[in-house]
Amino acid sequence: MTFSIAGLCPRTGEFGCAIATSSMAAGARVPFVGPGLGVVLTQARTDPALGALGLRRLETGRDAAETLLDIIASTPHSAWRQLAVLDRDGRVADFTGAEVMAPKGSRIGRGAIAIGNAIANDRVVAAILAGFEASPESALSDRLIAALEKGLAAGGEAYPLRSAALKVAQPGIPFTPIDLRVDCADAPIAALRQIWTLWAPMVEAYVARARDPANAPLAETIEGHRRTS
Repeated sequence: MTFSIAGLCPRTGEFGCAIATSSMAAGARVPFVGPGLGVVLTQARTDPALGALGLRRLETGRDAAETLLDIIASTPHSAWRQLAVLDRDGRVADFTGAEVMAPKGSRIGRGAIAIGNAIANDRVVAAILAGFEASPESALSDRLIAALEKGLAAGGEAYPLRSAALKVAQPGIPFTPIDLRVDCADAPIAALRQIWTLWAPMVEAYVARARDPANAPLAETIEGHRRTS
């Protein structure tokens, strides 16, 4: 009961993913992003260990298709899994097991893949990819959230959404500077959009605090407030 999108921005070199679901705190279980490596999505009857395995396989130099095969071969429960892999070069691969709840499916674009299971109808996944591809000049995070918004507008899931997440890696940064989660909300995609709007102007400054702390701005300057104690 999850729909998601993984994509690469050829203009900036960023890659990442966004997910939404009717389950609580899915951002801790579904999306895996490895800086310099790629993205792994593991959903339906989710096994987070498969996401971690996928990143390790990408780290060895395996491409998206090879990594997906490695993940499937690692588990006796693949029939219950829906998986997708995006490697750092924008190649994608996906798998949907026979036991995964319908409606289910995937759509592949240029450097992007959308997947969904137990969604409201067969139009949802196509709408997600269309939302991602609509504004290629926009920031990757905006495009990923727009993809979720279009999926929701097309029907979303059969059950009310409860959680959503966004993760984006940037070139040359050995951690994920955009890693936002809404663990439980009545409108998690809208809440994710709001959090991203707040976080977007702070990303560069917080990266600077990690890489050059002596010369980086104070947190209260970044956040736009003063300490009260």
